[in-house]
Amino acid sequence: MRLRATQAGLSAGIGATLFLHPTDLRLQVEEGAWLAPLFFLGLLFSSVALYFVVSLMDPGFVHEQKKESGSKEQEIIAFPQDVPEVRLRRCGYCMLKQPMRAKHCRECRHCVRRYDHHCPWIENCVGERNHRLFVLYLAVQLAVVLWAMETAWSGLGALPSFSSFSWVWLCHNLLLLLCLLVLSVCAVVAALLLASHAYLASCNTTTWEFMSRHRISYLRHCPDEENPFDRGVFHNLWGFFCARRSVRWENLYPSAV
Repeated sequence: MRLRATQAGLSAGIGATLFLHPTDLRLQVEEGAWLAPLFFLGLLFSSVALYFVVSLMDPGFVHEQKKESGSKEQEIIAFPQDVPEVRLRRCGYCMLKQPMRAKHCRECRHCVRRYDHHCPWIENCVGERNHRLFVLYLAVQLAVVLWAMETAWSGLGALPSFSSFSWVWLCHNLLLLLCLLVLSVCAVVAALLLASHAYLASCNTTTWEFMSRHRISYLRHCPDEENPFDRGVFHNLWGFFCARRSVRWENLYPSAV
């Protein structure tokens, strides 16, 4: 809960700082041009809302399976070849049968479907149900951060030279300078994460599979460049962003692996 409060506090604090100093956004408000300031505030609120949604939602925890006729829980995507059923492994912690690509998270104390990683910033796992929202959150957050950096820079005005530097100028712009420092770090982190997860989504792989494939039973026997779940960039991205049901990955597992 502390990190969630920190996220909300940082967003509110940076937003207030940008409007309390003579930045472009404040000047537009004073001139009655509300469109850009309101859009910025809406984008800022959206980033905070997405953060809490991704942080608090079920990332795809594995529960006891109930066999019901006509169940729509799983979506089976046909593979262009007959694929044998894969025996599922039973988790040694929660004693449930793990679907393929699931992993037990010790922090959450659950197995997570299509496990990507446990994110300490959101205090939750990133998995099958919240991975696409996590990527959307990163994109919105990056847009907010870059806009806030440009706004903070506009509030500094002309930077003093070394000979004309004064403590009065530093004290007057200290909050904006701190905002720029925090925003710069956030921009680098958000950009790197967004780029890496976009690449992983295009390959239909996860952070866990990418980093630990030599220890994963269904990947360690594959050639280094082979991904048994890769169906092409278009289909991978379509399935990642548009699929609305769980995929039974063991039915897509090639028999040659």
